[in-house]
Amino acid sequence: MRHMLSLRDWTREDLYELFERTSGYVAEVGKQFDGAVAMFFPASSLRTRFAFERGAAQMGLQPILFPPECLDKPEDLIDVVGYLAQWASLAVVRHPDIAVLERMAVANALPVVNAMTEVNHPCEVLSDLYALSREVNALEVRYLFVGADGNIARAWWEASQAFDLDIRQSCPAALRVSGMPWEEDLRQAITTADVVITDGPGIHAEELTAYRMTAALLEGGPSGIRLAPCPPFVRGREVSADAIDHPAFVGYGFKRYLKPVQQAVMSLAIAP
Repeated sequence: MRHMLSLRDWTREDLYELFERTSGYVAEVGKQFDGAVAMFFPASSLRTRFAFERGAAQMGLQPILFPPECLDKPEDLIDVVGYLAQWASLAVVRHPDIAVLERMAVANALPVVNAMTEVNHPCEVLSDLYALSREVNALEVRYLFVGADGNIARAWWEASQAFDLDIRQSCPAALRVSGMPWEEDLRQAITTADVVITDGPGIHAEELTAYRMTAALLEGGPSGIRLAPCPPFVRGREVSADAIDHPAFVGYGFKRYLKPVQQAVMSLAIAP
């Protein structure tokens, strides 16, 4: 049993194991189970939820869905997972407060997988890394995160520290992630970027207007540059419509691998 709350305690060896298992699920020969998964998702969740539900079903795990508010009741979460462990093989949780997931994991009654919190989103990053690894060495390219401090930025910073990725952030100084390499001048930053990641601006839309990714900016990057905006993105907000139409855009194709990556994450959680 292994919890997956963040990438802080992961190593390159863990990533290689995940990639190997993911490739098994891509080839439809991944490890199969016989059990159920307790899944906690809001109704608004789309991509991550679909990939977890469908992926679990295909690997022999019946998904049982609950709203995340079920975890906000007075009952101690140690007791909640104590009961769930009698019927479920693991819990997949999307909840804004990572402390909820950490409390569930304390019991060690069943593995807990992070499907997104307000401070990180590890499965999102792992799926992009795997998709990229099918084309190039994902550990050797240069990443540029364009956007403010938030769960996606922090998830990439966690990955950078765990896997020794070459990553930097471009945004106004007041919005940078503490400790993360940073370049305020986006036009300069993109000149050395192999992969560009964006995130929605949230409450910082006005401050980040100048950091909207456009086709013209992408043309200033290296040959073969890739644009992987974190969904949901909005055309005309963090990315322009012409950026999505640009050959650098890899968003849809990259997310093809979200399901097998999340299958591999569940497999590692149940049987490390």
